[in-house]
Amino acid sequence: MTNTNNTLELQIQDMHCASCVGAVEKALEAVPGVSSAQVDLQQGRATVQGEADGQLDRDALLEAVA
Repeated sequence: MTNTNNTLELQIQDMHCASCVGAVEKALEAVPGVSSAQVDLQQGRATVQGEADGQLDRDALLEAVA
């Protein structure tokens, strides 16, 4: 997991298809403070962008995709 400014990268395991990607993106975008989430199935990685004036809650993001 890396955190740069208002962007956070998460490693995501056990995704198998585009439906998994959509579900993970939707779950991440539902977390308060998230403006967008992009998931890369092949890399097993999610890039989460936070709102300009907020801070991302790492624990809430991890809980959302658990």
